[in-house]
Amino acid sequence: MLRSLIRRPIAVTMCVIALLVLGIISTRYIPVSLMPNIDIPRITVQMNGPGMSAQEVDKTLIGPMGRQLMQVGGLKDIRSESKMDGGSITMTFEPGSNMSLLFIEVNEKVDRAMNYMSDDVERPKVMKASAMDIPAMYLDIKLKNQKNKETARNADVKFAQLGKFARNVVSHRIEQIPQTAMVDVSGTIGTEIICIPNKEKMAALGITTSDIERAISDNNITLGALSIVDGIFRYSIHFDSQILNKEDIENIYINYHDRLLQLKELCKVEEVVSTRNGLVRNTNDNAVTLAIIKQNDAQMSDLQESMSTLVEQLSDEYPDIEFQLTRDQTQLLSYSINNLEGNLIVGAILACVILFLFMRNWRLPILIIFTVPLSLILTLMSFYLLNISVNVISLSGLILGVGMIVDNSIIVIDNIVQKWTAGAKLTDSVVKGTTEVFAPMLSSVLTTCSVFIPLIFLSGIAGALFYDQAMGITTSLFSSLFVASLVIPVYFYAFFKRKRNRENCTLDGFIDTRLYNWYEKIMKLVMRNIKKIVIAFSVMIVLIIIIFPFLKKERMPEIEYQDALVSIDWNEGISAEENDMRVISLMNLVKDHIETTTAMVGNQEFILSHTKDMTASESVVYMKCHSNDDLLKAEDIIQKYLDKNYPKCKVDFSASGNIYDFIFSSDKADLEIHLQTNGGGRPPIANSVAFVDSLKKHIPGLNVQPITRETQIQYVADVQQMAQYKVDFTMLYGRLKELLSKNQIYEINSGAQSIPVYVGVNSKEEQILLSNSLTNREGVEIPISYLVAPKKIYTYKRLYSGIDGDYCPVMINGDDDVVNQCMEVAEKIAEKDKNLSVSFFGDYFDSRSMIKELAIVFIVAVLLLYFILAAQFESMVQPLIILSEIVVDVLFVLLVLWILGVSINLMSMIGIVVMCGIIINDSILKVDTINRLKRGGMPLIKAIMVAGHSRLKPIIMTSLTTILALLPFLHKGDMGAALQFPLSLTLIAGMLIGTLVSLFFVPMVYYIIYRKSSKK
Repeated sequence: MLRSLIRRPIAVTMCVIALLVLGIISTRYIPVSLMPNIDIPRITVQMNGPGMSAQEVDKTLIGPMGRQLMQVGGLKDIRSESKMDGGSITMTFEPGSNMSLLFIEVNEKVDRAMNYMSDDVERPKVMKASAMDIPAMYLDIKLKNQKNKETARNADVKFAQLGKFARNVVSHRIEQIPQTAMVDVSGTIGTEIICIPNKEKMAALGITTSDIERAISDNNITLGALSIVDGIFRYSIHFDSQILNKEDIENIYINYHDRLLQLKELCKVEEVVSTRNGLVRNTNDNAVTLAIIKQNDAQMSDLQESMSTLVEQLSDEYPDIEFQLTRDQTQLLSYSINNLEGNLIVGAILACVILFLFMRNWRLPILIIFTVPLSLILTLMSFYLLNISVNVISLSGLILGVGMIVDNSIIVIDNIVQKWTAGAKLTDSVVKGTTEVFAPMLSSVLTTCSVFIPLIFLSGIAGALFYDQAMGITTSLFSSLFVASLVIPVYFYAFFKRKRNRENCTLDGFIDTRLYNWYEKIMKLVMRNIKKIVIAFSVMIVLIIIIFPFLKKERMPEIEYQDALVSIDWNEGISAEENDMRVISLMNLVKDHIETTTAMVGNQEFILSHTKDMTASESVVYMKCHSNDDLLKAEDIIQKYLDKNYPKCKVDFSASGNIYDFIFSSDKADLEIHLQTNGGGRPPIANSVAFVDSLKKHIPGLNVQPITRETQIQYVADVQQMAQYKVDFTMLYGRLKELLSKNQIYEINSGAQSIPVYVGVNSKEEQILLSNSLTNREGVEIPISYLVAPKKIYTYKRLYSGIDGDYCPVMINGDDDVVNQCMEVAEKIAEKDKNLSVSFFGDYFDSRSMIKELAIVFIVAVLLLYFILAAQFESMVQPLIILSEIVVDVLFVLLVLWILGVSINLMSMIGIVVMCGIIINDSILKVDTINRLKRGGMPLIKAIMVAGHSRLKPIIMTSLTTILALLPFLHKGDMGAALQFPLSLTLIAGMLIGTLVSLFFVPMVYYIIYRKSSKK
């Protein structure tokens, strides 16, 4: 077929052009995103319990619901968290599970659990996690020219109108953009109508507050429509007495002893701004934030362009309002992909420079360079057919492939030139030169692609995620094989069929013959010192075992950011207003390092879980700094200030919530100690606090998060006093609730008595409360202090449960030495306290689990390589010769990582696995050439030297093109580059030593094994 194909260059050209056109057209329809769109195997159930304590939520809501949800099939882990006013249950499933079906099953279990709960319990929100749930960007809206930061703390009616404008106008305008799926709003504030009774007038008339409440409730009704028929006409009559505004309340009538009174005669009715349990600030100004969710199939660049245009329009239409886009994922996408594309171009250019240096005839480099765009376009067309998006992961596959794309073309052209310059006809040289190397090239492609097969079966998100990378490399290599085998021979024949002087067609370029002389000298030196090299090889195996435990191990490589999220839990029962003031003061300390901030204080209104479920005493602040150094300085200032002024405060710094972190982060500390009683229950809070104090005492300077707790005030009712003053529990509870309208109140049942409890009240408010009175059944005012005795207690702010039961988590961050020391100390503390048990979790264990998985993947990949090579060479021994190179290369890579302080992580381990498939390609060709020369009757030593000489230039060229294509990625300028850095580093280090091993070590091993048989 190839013989007839090379005589039809026009037909081949037309087919190539058709493929190019189809490929270019298909690139317009390939989705562009930061990460592949994969289902996260996680479902969260959120439950609301207004006014409930964490204990009540855990007992009446989360506990029963969790028992139902534990019956869901495919459940890998389940964890629950209960806090005041609600809680959540997070279920993790096995990777690859059908999340749509599981989502239906979870909803069925939720409905079944609801049948056993009180009718006033709100149905939980069930949320299925997806990479697309991360907002593409946030839009912060605030009023311009806010007078000063002090007045900005108290939102007025004008800001309340801004919230309505954001919900009713801006969000609808954004949702009209085709690329937008939904807009989630938080930070708005409503207004409320309060009635201030005229107590003197009401007392004179004998009207109580209950009468007023009943009148308002009775008037706030909507009746259904009635239908009246009159002859051939039908009329609908609608009764509506629903209260809509302040005037409606003022005009309510109260019939008291046949006397009609309007409510405005008895009360002062005012419309005021609602009490805020949560708010949003942009650079300390009151703001409303809108989280913009992208459509699944939408292009990020299109969304970015549409939003920029809309923001400009809104800014022109509403000059008194400031619109600011923050946490823009589209910018991160553009920056990362543009950098990757730029590095791809630079790498390709560097590879082309190598070709010109090694080849004297200009036609040959041009012919090889032609394979790069053609193979890339064919690869992108394959992306379209396989429904793979252009993202950081798939582009990394292209990056790895671009250096290897030219390898097959170099090998084909080199073999054709050798045949032609040896005296064969051009047609025979092209056909025989191509077919002769096709089998080893196919084997090289298969070995390179085969190492990715085990990576796809990694547990967790990583396995599903790196499918894109595997397909990127696989399609690019098969595309290059197709071009090298079918296209390159045709154009080689077309370029040189009219050239009679074969000497002009040579691979000798600016690199002179000294290269061959150096090779021969080194090869002879190696063959004279075989025993020493074998001993050194054995020592290397021992060194691998010694070095590996000293390498830092982590789940993912560290990435430098300019922005971060600061999560603060003040660990005190403070109001949202106090929380807000503290956050403003905190941000003022670091204002010189910050470009912009968005603070989310207290409860947020988001429908989706863009931020964690917070109470009034918690905040999350997004900080964007001028640089990574400024970010580190700001974090240090914040940490030191909080340690000094609020030692009970719990603060956590994390990435700013981009898709990368959403997919890879585990929300776990380096070490998570679960404290339990020996019976599997949660220990008393005093024991947990004592445990943390002991840890700090034994390990000074330990970065351990304090136990989050809250202060509660219990009012223990004096049953005897209540009976004497004729007061029942309902009256007492109702009066306390009336006085504590701004605070949460609930009941704890303790035997025959009811104990009202409220949270977050300071000493001054407590005294005011006790100085009030209530009216008993006989109308006598009884001081509350006569009826109850106050008592302060400390309880867990959040209650945690898992498959193993209830526990108290202790979060610790630190390096491996700190983690090991903490575990040792924790076990000793637990031994002394006979009623306390500890178990250990966290990223420390997850990282090691992943490394073990990758080690297994490495072994499986090597076995696959062995099977493929054994099938190609029809030998059980020769694959071992080729694979022996892996030991040397892996040792060298580990040494480089250790010296440079780079950790063993998912990306560096994948780099090692991929390296194993790449570095042996040269050895495959070398061994194949030696075998062919031996079969031709050449002696062993001469066959090794001749094969080394004939393959020297192709091996060096293919190695250098791959190395130089990866060289631009040895920096950490952005997320995409930082993600690729450890992978590129391992590949470059492996290729450098691998080239030397292929040239010298593999031939030596071949000689050791076959020297006895050759003598016979």
